[in-house]
Amino acid sequence: MDLREGHSSAKARLLVHMGTCGIAAGARTVMTALMEEIEKRNLDSIALNITGCAGLCSREPMMTVELAGKTPVKYVDLTPEKAREILNTHVIGGRVLARYALAEGGEKIH
Repeated sequence: MDLREGHSSAKARLLVHMGTCGIAAGARTVMTALMEEIEKRNLDSIALNITGCAGLCSREPMMTVELAGKTPVKYVDLTPEKAREILNTHVIGGRVLARYALAEGGEKIH
């Protein structure tokens, strides 16, 4: 809520879904890749957090991207490489990667 309402110093928040199903599907490798990339590039304005299951076990690993002032986007079927691409293209570049996205806000992309 702080990010959405402008009360946070972060410009973006990445939520990696780390329920049991997400962990079993490889969410830890996605989380590790994002942590390493954010640290390596000194991206202080990005908050990286974990969250629980989103209820779509068959689409794990999943990540939700929240940019200040924008509708959250949920990405599915992730790998470390896809997560890095999302970081570069969506989080830094501002362009949603529809090919990996399940939904934007409450609307289904594909």
